[in-house]
This record gives sequence, structure tokens and C-alpha cells, in this order.
Amino acid sequence: MITPNDPVGWHGTTILCVRKDSAVAMAGDGQVSLGQTVVKGNARKVRRVGGGGVLAGFAGATADAFTLLERLEAKLERHPGQLERACVELAKDWRTDRYLRRLEAFLAVADKARSFLITGNGDVLEPEDAIVAIGSGGNYALAAAKAMIDRADLDAEAVARRALKIAAEICVYTNENIAVEILK
Repeated sequence: MITPNDPVGWHGTTILCVRKDSAVAMAGDGQVSLGQTVVKGNARKVRRVGGGGVLAGFAGATADAFTLLERLEAKLERHPGQLERACVELAKDWRTDRYLRRLEAFLAVADKARSFLITGNGDVLEPEDAIVAIGSGGNYALAAAKAMIDRADLDAEAVARRALKIAAEICVYTNENIAVEILK
């Protein structure tokens, strides 16, 4: 039997944030895996935070991600309308706080203007092409989104949904139970 402390550990998440025209879509699959076993197929890994004006998606240990989301909410309350500052403050805390340093998760966040990837190394990265992807299927979703982003017939939501579907066809830790949040 596999336990959460085994080296195999918890796997499974694909989060993709696509910015196109005047919309931002963040999509996440629903699979949570423990080793080679699917534990849950309908987890919701994309949320609205900051009063609904910020989208956040998480990959990694779920409890760790929820801790980070709570901290992000607090930073957004302290710095309303300043997503970049809230992200930088969270990353500083994450890197320097002894408790937070041990958290194993990534966050993708976006508001109407900007998208960021936040890591436990203190990184706050803003992608050049306004596409952020994290998780076990993140690279597959990122490649698919990049291939579709210039198609005039697809909006941000359609690109995100199709890219996640492609990732689910390739990554065994990603399923097709896709949840999407949109900011317009």
C-alpha cells in the first residue's frame, strides 16, 4: 500500500492560464493521483480569490497549496488591486519563513492585466507570451496552447480547454474533467 509519505507521493495536476484579447482563462484538470492510483477525479484546482478579481491555480501538495492560497488572499487584502506586489510579498514570505519553505506547491495567478507563476524559491515570473502552465501535464498544455494561441477562431477559454484536453491525452496524471474560470 502506498502512503502519502512514500517517495512515489501525490501526483497529478495540470493548470493552464491563457491570456488572449481582453480575456483570461485559467483551466485545471480534476485528477489527483497517489502513485499509480487515481484517488480523485473531480478536484477543483482553479479558484477565484481577491474578491473574485484574481484567478489562482495550484499544483503540488494540496494542503500546501491551500496554505499558500490563504496567504495570497491575505496579501491581496493588504495590497488591493496590486497583484504583482501581493505575489512578491508572498514569494518573500515563502522563501524566508521556516514553515512556508517546506511547502511543496506552485501557484499560477492572474488578474485582468497580468499573469504570474510563483514558486517556493522566491520566484515571481511573468511569462513573455501570457501563457502560464504548471503541474505534471503543464509542459504538454503549454506546448498545445502556444500552437493554438494565434488562431483567430479560438478565444482564451477555447485555447485553454483544448490545450488541457491534449495534455490529458498525453499525461497519465491529467484527466479530462476540466474546470475553467474566466476574467473578461
